[in-house]
Amino acid sequence: MIITRQLTRLSLAAVLVGLSLAAHARSQPDASATADIRRTSFGVPHIRADNERGLGYGIGYAYAQDNLCLLANEITTVNGERSRYFGPEQFTVEERENQVSDVFFNWLNTPQAVAAFWQAQTPEVRDLIEGYVAGYNRSLAERRAQGLPQQCQGEWVRDITAQDLVKLTRRLLVEGGVGQFAEALAGATPPKTVAQNTQASAQFQLAAARIQRFALDRGSNAVAVGSERSFNGRGMLLANPHFPWVGGMRFYQMHLTIPGKLDVMGAALPGLPMINIGFNQHLAWTHTVDSSKHFTLYRLQLDPKDPTRYLLDGKSLPMKQQTVTVKVKQPDGQTRAVSRVIYSSQFGPIVQWPGKLDWDNQFAYSLRDANLDNDRVLQQWYAMNRAVSLKELQASVHKIQGIPWVNTLAADDQGQTLYMNLSVVPNVSADKLAACSDPRAGLQMIVLDGSNSACAWDIDPAAAQKGIYASDTLPQLLRKDFVQHSNDSAWMANPAQPLTGFSPLISQDSQPLGLRSRFALDRLATLNKTGPIAAADLQQMVMDDQVYQATQVMPDLLKFCAEDLGADAPTLTPLCASLKAWDRNANLDSGVGFIHFQNVMEALQESPDVWRVVFDPKDPQHTPRGLAVERAEVAKAVREAMLASVESVNTSGLKTDSRWGDIQVVSSGGQQTPIHGGPGTLGVYNAIQSVPRTDGKREVVSGTSYLQVVTFDDKGPQAKGLLAFSLSSDPASKHANDQTQAFSKKQLSVLPFTEQQITSDPQYQAQTIREQDEKAAKVAKQ
Repeated sequence: MIITRQLTRLSLAAVLVGLSLAAHARSQPDASATADIRRTSFGVPHIRADNERGLGYGIGYAYAQDNLCLLANEITTVNGERSRYFGPEQFTVEERENQVSDVFFNWLNTPQAVAAFWQAQTPEVRDLIEGYVAGYNRSLAERRAQGLPQQCQGEWVRDITAQDLVKLTRRLLVEGGVGQFAEALAGATPPKTVAQNTQASAQFQLAAARIQRFALDRGSNAVAVGSERSFNGRGMLLANPHFPWVGGMRFYQMHLTIPGKLDVMGAALPGLPMINIGFNQHLAWTHTVDSSKHFTLYRLQLDPKDPTRYLLDGKSLPMKQQTVTVKVKQPDGQTRAVSRVIYSSQFGPIVQWPGKLDWDNQFAYSLRDANLDNDRVLQQWYAMNRAVSLKELQASVHKIQGIPWVNTLAADDQGQTLYMNLSVVPNVSADKLAACSDPRAGLQMIVLDGSNSACAWDIDPAAAQKGIYASDTLPQLLRKDFVQHSNDSAWMANPAQPLTGFSPLISQDSQPLGLRSRFALDRLATLNKTGPIAAADLQQMVMDDQVYQATQVMPDLLKFCAEDLGADAPTLTPLCASLKAWDRNANLDSGVGFIHFQNVMEALQESPDVWRVVFDPKDPQHTPRGLAVERAEVAKAVREAMLASVESVNTSGLKTDSRWGDIQVVSSGGQQTPIHGGPGTLGVYNAIQSVPRTDGKREVVSGTSYLQVVTFDDKGPQAKGLLAFSLSSDPASKHANDQTQAFSKKQLSVLPFTEQQITSDPQYQAQTIREQDEKAAKVAKQ
C-alpha cells in the first residue's frame, strides 16, 4: 500500500483528535450530563448545571432550540462544504462566493490545526465543548422527529462534533485578519499572461467593501462609570456592541450557572459555550473592536529565476505549497473534486489583490496573522466569566492574553473602571516599522520587508505567544471617574489621562476621533455639569438617537439654504425646508430631512477641505467642525451634494412626509419592524447599518445588537437590556421578533439574574434534560 506524506499527516492528526477525545472520556467515569433550562421573558434561557459538561449540554440544547439552522449553516461554512451542498457560485451570508469560502476554510481548518487547538484546551473548556455538542445533537434529533424547519432541510444538516466548534472558534479568531483576505488567499497564483477575469474582479470589489465595512459591522460603544461619577458610588457599565444581525457573528443571550463556581449572564457568539459580553455578581464587562493591527503583510523579493521562490537574507527559498481540495456540486447533482494550491512563505500565505498586492515576477505578498496561533481565546473568556473582582479579570487577561481583536472595558461593585487594549498584536516597534516598511504605504495596512529576517516580529519572553506584545506593554487604564471607547485608538479612553507613546500597530495618538467617541465625551461632559450619572443617562446615550454631526454642521447648511440659491431654488427649497424641520435625530418619526442630511454628508466626505475649523490634535474632542460654506469651492460641493440628494430621494419614491421609520426596517419573524438609529459615521451612538432594497426601503444588516446597562447595589447587579434582533433566527419561533419590537419601541427590560427574579418572571418555564434519559430512550428504540 502506498501512503503519501500528506495523507500520513492528515491521518495522524485525525488519530490524535480521536485519541484525545477517547482519553478525555476515560478520565471521567460518569460523562452523563444534566442541565436545568429555565426560560424567562423573550425566551431567554437560564442554564444551570453541576459541572461544565452539564452546562455545555444545556447551552447546546437551548441554542439549537432557537438557532438550529443558523449553526448548521455555519458548521457547513467552516468545514468548507458549501460548494458541495449549495453549488460553487452561490454566496455566503457575508457575500462571499461559496467556492472561495470553501478554499479558505479548508486551508484554515486543517486537521493538524484543529487537533493542536483542541490539545491546548483546559479540561473545563473541553467539557463545555463536548457538552455543547451532545446537547445540540440531542435537540437536532428531537427536531428531526418533529420535522426540521424548512430553511435547513437537507443532508448538510448533521450531528456536530467538538472539531466543528473548534473550527467555528478559529473562524472567529481570524475575523480581524486573514479572514478578510479570503479572495486574495484563494485566488493567489504565480504570475502568468492570462488576465484576471471579470468575475474575479467583482469578487475583489465585494471583498474591498467588506473590509471597509468591517469596523462598521463589528463596531461598538462602551462606557464604564466609576465611583466619582455614578449615582451611588458604585460602578456602572453601558455595553453597546454593533455586530451583524445575521450569520455567524449574531449574538445569543443567556445566563449560565454552576453553583459555587460560576454565575454569569450576557451574550455569546454562535457555538461558544461561555459569555463574551456580560456581568456577574461583582462586575460587568464589554468589548469594542479595537484599532490595533493584528496582522502584517510582508513584501517578498522573488527569485528572478522562479516566482515561486523568494529571497531571504540573500538566500533563495521555495514557497511551501499546500493543495486544498473542494467538492463542488455539478448541475446534474453529482460532485467533482476541485483542487487549488495555496502558496506560503515563512511569513504566512501568499495573498494576491489585483492593483494592490500584485504577484508578479519581482514581488509577492505574504500575510502573517497573529491570531492563527491564539489557542487561548476560550480559556480567556471562561476565566473572565468566573472573575470575582476587577483585579482578577485584569490578571486573567494579563496572563492568558487570549482576547483576539477587541478592547475590554469593565466596571465593578467597588466603583472602579478599567480600560484594556490587551488584544493579540504583532510585536513590531516604531523603530522596526521605520526600518522595515515603506513610509509611502502609510499605516492603514502594515507592509514589512520580507527579504530581511531582521524584519520578523520581535519575541518577548513575557508574552503568552511568540511574536506578540506582552500585556504590560499595552494600553490600559484604571480610573474611578470613567473610561469610554467607540473603536478609535486607545488615546482618548479618558482625556484626563491620554494613552500615548505606543507602537503604531498598537495605538495611534494625535489622530481625529470618530464622531461616536466625540459624542460620548461631549455627553459625559454635559452630564458632569448636572450631577451624578444614573442608569437612565447611559441608556439615553443610545436611545435618544442624536445625530451628533448635525450639531457640528447644521447651522452652516441652513445658512447656505438662506442664501440666494439662484436657478436651483425650485429644486433645493423643499430639501432646505426638510432640513430645517428635521429634529436632528435618527428616530422613527424623524423626517426626510434626515435622508438628505445623510446623502449630503456622505458626498462631502469626498472633500476633506470643507471644514471651517480643521482637526487640531490639541483639541480632538471638538475638531474638525463647521462647514466653510462662505468659500466658493465648499459652497459648490454642498450645492452639488444637495442636488444629487434630491434626485436620489425622488428616484427612490420618498415623499415629503416620509419618516425614517417608514424607510429603515428589518425583516424577521415574518414581519417588517421599523428600526431607529443610523450611520455611526454621522455620530449616531445607536449605530445601525442598513442597505438599500429594491422597494426604496433600507434593510438592517448590523448595528446595536446586545445592549446592557448594569449597575450595582448591596444585592448585586441590577441590569437592563435586550437583544435587538431577538433570540431566535427561526422565523416560526415566537421569539424571532419580540425583542426587536421592544427595541423599536425603545423598551429595555430587566435582565433576571437572581433566583427570585428568574422564578417570578411572568413567562417562567423550566425544563430538565438528562443525557442518561436520552441514552435510555435510544436503547429502548433498538
